Amino acid sequence: MDSMIANQSADQTTLALDRKRIGKWIGRGVVAGAILSLLLAVWLTDLHPRTDDASVRANFIGITPEVSGLLIQLPVKDNAYIKKGGLLFEIDPRPYQYALQQALSDQEALEQQIVDEERRIAAQHSAVEAAKAGVHQSTTGIKTAGSSVDVAKAAVLRAQAATAAAKSQLELATNNLNRIEPLLKKQYVTVEQVDQTRTALHVAQGSYDEAQAALAQAQAQETQSVLRQQEADAFATESQARLGQAIHTVDTLDTLKSQRPAKAAKVDSARLDLERSRVVAPFDAYVTNLNISEGAYAHPGTPIFTLIDARTWYVIANYRESKLKHIHIGAHVDVYLMGHPDRKFNGVVESIGFGVFPEDGKVDGGLPDIDRTLNWVHLSSRFPVRVRVQDPDPLLFRIGSTAVTVVR
Repeated sequence: MDSMIANQSADQTTLALDRKRIGKWIGRGVVAGAILSLLLAVWLTDLHPRTDDASVRANFIGITPEVSGLLIQLPVKDNAYIKKGGLLFEIDPRPYQYALQQALSDQEALEQQIVDEERRIAAQHSAVEAAKAGVHQSTTGIKTAGSSVDVAKAAVLRAQAATAAAKSQLELATNNLNRIEPLLKKQYVTVEQVDQTRTALHVAQGSYDEAQAALAQAQAQETQSVLRQQEADAFATESQARLGQAIHTVDTLDTLKSQRPAKAAKVDSARLDLERSRVVAPFDAYVTNLNISEGAYAHPGTPIFTLIDARTWYVIANYRESKLKHIHIGAHVDVYLMGHPDRKFNGVVESIGFGVFPEDGKVDGGLPDIDRTLNWVHLSSRFPVRVRVQDPDPLLFRIGSTAVTVVR
C-alpha cells in the first residue's frame, strides 16, 4: 500500500515537472513568435512604408471676375458638381455690348475715311502731275520774263542814248537859228540859209520827239516785263503750293492708315470684355465657398467662390526621412480613407518632397510646415510624398480628408 502511494506521488512529481518543461517551452515559443512577429512587422514596415499622417488634396482655383458689373445669372450652388463648360455666372453684358458696337462703329468710320481719302488721292495724282507741270512752266516763265526784262532794260538804255543825241542836235539847231536870224536883218546871211537852219531845227525837234517817244515805249515795255516777271513768280508760288497740297493729301492717308491697329485693338478689347462677362467652368469641378447671390456687384480681382478640380485627386503623405529610401517615384500605393477604411484605392507616387520648414525656424515661409508631435524628443523629419490616386471615388474624396497610405 505504501509503495503504491509512493509510486503515485512520484508520478505526480514527474507530471508536474513535465508540465513545467512544456510551459517553459510554450513561453519560449510565444516570446520567440512575438520577436519574430515584431521583426517581421518591422521588416514589412520598412519594406512597405505606411503612414496615417496623410490627407486628401486636389487642385483648386479662386473664380474671380475680370470685368465689373451686376450678376444677372448665378446658376451654381455651393458644394455642387459642375461639368466643364457649364455656366458659372454672367455679368450684365449690355455695357460691354455697347462698347463693342462703338468700337466697331469707330473702326468702320475710319475705314470709310480711308476709302474717301484713297478716292481723293486717285484724283490728286493727276493734280500732282499738273502741279509739277505748272511748277516747270512757271520756272520757264520766270526765266523768259527775266530775259524780257533784260531786253527791255537794254532797249531803255538805247532809247535814252538816242534821246540824249536828239536833244543835242535840237539844241545845236536852236542855237544856229538864234545866231543866224539876227544876221538876216543886216543881210549878212541869205533867206535861204535861214530857211535851211529852221528846217534843220524842225528836223532836230522831230528827231528829239521821236527819241522821247521811243524812250517812253521802251520804259513801258520794261515795266511790262517786270510785271510779267512778278506774275511768273506768283504763278510759280501758286504751283508749288498746289504741289505741296497734293503731296499733303498722301501724308494724310498714311496718318489715317496708322490708326488701324489702335482701332482694331479697341475692338478686340471690347469683344474680350464682352466674352468675359460670361464665365464657364474650365474643367469638371466642385463649387465651394459660395457666399454671394444674383444682383450683387462683381468687382474685378475679387473672388466669388472656389472651384475644386475633380479630375485629379492626390494624397499628401508625410513619411519619416528614414522611410524615404524605400519610396520611389512610380511606386504603387494602397490608399485608404479614414472615413471609409473598407475601401482600398490605388495610387502611384508622383513626387517626393525635397524640403520642409526647418525646426529652428530660421528660414522664411515657402516650404511645407510639418509639425513634430514630441517637441522634447529629437524626432526625424517627415517629408511630403505626393501620391496621385488612380481610381478615386468623387463622392468619397474631399480636400483635407485623413488618409492612410501603404507604399508597395
